[in-house]
Amino acid sequence: MARPIAQPNIVLIVCDQLRGDCLGAAGHPDVKTPYLDTLAAEGTLFENAYSACPSCIPARAGLLTGQAPSSHGRVGYQDGVDWEYDHYLAEELGCAGYQTACVGKMHVHPPRLACGFQTLKLHDGYIGHYRHADTPYWQHQAVSDDYMRDMRDRLGASFDVNGSGVENNSWITHPWIYEERYHPTNWVVDESIRFLETRDRTRPFFLTASFVRPHPPFDAPQSYFDLYDGCDLRPPASGDWDDVEATERDGMVLDSVHGCRDAELRRQAMAGYYACITHIDHQVGRLITALENDGIYGNTIVVFTSDHGEMLFDHSLFRKVLPYEGSAHIPLIVRAGKQAAAALGAGEGYAGRRSEQVVELMDIMPTLLEFAGAGVPDTVDGSSLASEVLGRGSLQRTYIHGEHARDREQSNHYIVTSRDKYIWFSQTGREQYFDLAADPRESHDAIDDPACAQRVAELRSVLIAELAGREEGFVKDGELVAGRRLTNLLQCRWER
Repeated sequence: MARPIAQPNIVLIVCDQLRGDCLGAAGHPDVKTPYLDTLAAEGTLFENAYSACPSCIPARAGLLTGQAPSSHGRVGYQDGVDWEYDHYLAEELGCAGYQTACVGKMHVHPPRLACGFQTLKLHDGYIGHYRHADTPYWQHQAVSDDYMRDMRDRLGASFDVNGSGVENNSWITHPWIYEERYHPTNWVVDESIRFLETRDRTRPFFLTASFVRPHPPFDAPQSYFDLYDGCDLRPPASGDWDDVEATERDGMVLDSVHGCRDAELRRQAMAGYYACITHIDHQVGRLITALENDGIYGNTIVVFTSDHGEMLFDHSLFRKVLPYEGSAHIPLIVRAGKQAAAALGAGEGYAGRRSEQVVELMDIMPTLLEFAGAGVPDTVDGSSLASEVLGRGSLQRTYIHGEHARDREQSNHYIVTSRDKYIWFSQTGREQYFDLAADPRESHDAIDDPACAQRVAELRSVLIAELAGREEGFVKDGELVAGRRLTNLLQCRWER
């Protein structure tokens, strides 16, 4: 395949569990992200970006394949299931002439499946599934994880990412106990810069720098904790529908979905979460500086996003999988360097733009393939955002359908637009409606408001159309049916 004359380099920066509102550029009153704010000011900030299935594995399936959950088949979280897809983002870019590399988190199975990346330096964080005593040797994190091997070479065989005792899904916080330079956030950038230094300079590159943080453990180096220690942080979002009694009941369990009932521990967790974000921001600054020093920043597309968010005690809730803004709303910034933008035919005023278009992780694959001049496989459900980024036009989409299978309480589907959101809990039949334009923190559930009845009916009909024919039987005679069989994996996908 002949390569386009001016293929840009591409850097995809992915965080784990970073909320869409936790950027200075997004207007957060507390979180400090100067490098990412600069990236947004020089590129396009998508203000309504979402994760269609907001937990690590299904979200990453959508990112790497460009597919919606109903196509890639992962509608909930489940470890240990082989990834078997026909087309991956890195694979398609490799076929288009790119040198491809991933540094950091993949969270695929088997754990060193390359998904088209020609170079892989892996660190998946603390994943219990790959640390059990009966885990096959070659899959065990002590063997398969490059960061773990590197740190044990440097710090001794007793090194562990959980050395401070801060659990990997909890609200417990503690500063990093080793030297700052050994933190996995730093390691991702160290290895990314090493790739830039040693790459094949006869062809363009696609580099994914994938951070485990700010996913717990909240263990940024002490200097980043100090930035937020004692600060008067904005309280978590609250509303007329919160279940505060559940927090009182379950809030002493360190990873409870209902959060923490101790106000001081909540404050520490928020400070620790924000500290992890600022730490990432500064390391992203190192990576950008390396691109500048190499003289290639102008011909590079940089994308910044996250697989999903974190409730962080909003509405007495913690962790992810839920359809609310803290969990499902994610950051998405796309910056085209001046040289790359000119070669791609950018319009006037392409930089420093904010888009209200509702977008999703599946859109990243077709966007980057278009930037690279590569074809988009017919398996891809996402739509390219290239024209939006370059100021040449807008994507015509009115909504995103999201979902997550979990349990009776949390299993959900949602329809979100640029101005509102309808939620249906598939096991209980509970419905919610939020006017996001007037109520961005979802403080008022307007499902029973007569003035919203017509709009609720419209969005419910959209969800019915999305779910019609699904194997779970969510729709019968044109109506939603609650309490149907739950699955994390659509069998129609895995039996194909």
